[in-house]
Amino acid sequence: MADDAGPADAGPARVASTHAVSNSSVTADPTAQVPQFDLDRAAAAVRELLLAAGEDPDREGLRQTPMRVARAYAEAFSGLYADPDDVLSTQFDEGHAELILMRDIELYSMCEHHLVPFFGKAHVGYIPGRDGRVTGLSKLARLVDGYAHRPQVQERLTSQIADALVRKLRPAGAIVVIEAEHLCMSMRGVRKPGATTTTSAVRGIIRSQAATRSEAMSLITGR
Repeated sequence: MADDAGPADAGPARVASTHAVSNSSVTADPTAQVPQFDLDRAAAAVRELLLAAGEDPDREGLRQTPMRVARAYAEAFSGLYADPDDVLSTQFDEGHAELILMRDIELYSMCEHHLVPFFGKAHVGYIPGRDGRVTGLSKLARLVDGYAHRPQVQERLTSQIADALVRKLRPAGAIVVIEAEHLCMSMRGVRKPGATTTTSAVRGIIRSQAATRSEAMSLITGR
């Protein structure tokens, strides 16, 4: 968590000479202007940062650094240019009525306060609604990636994933727990490497029924 705390498909954002993939979910009009990642502008900003630090951005070791950093941030922010919820459109009628839980989904995100990473694991679960419809297991991991690949705080990230499950799957209940280490606390500031922050977002019967919530948490913690 910071000082207060890809497209959804995994993999780097595709980038052109000046921008990354645009967010087609912003508008239904394919001719309208939509947000894009501006590589050239980002690279120029990195060059200015190096100059501000007293470095020579034209020396051999740094000559390509501004564009490398710009491409890295285009990938880190790729979740801004697609709607992560779309991955949950794939659903199956399985008639399942019990908890479905995926543990230990690795995630990497970017603290929006310091623009340095936080990373850890997400545990995502839900109980299907009355229709018993479920989504593919890989879609849960892609959903996490979609919301993680943007400037974030851990609390919001946790809630966004849970709320997406509720919007798209209409489950009887949903739970998301994230455990993460924040480099803004590990490498600077209080400098406490190894400290982890845990956040949870619980919806529906998993929130309202103590026994159901206890079962979900015991499966997440392995106890």
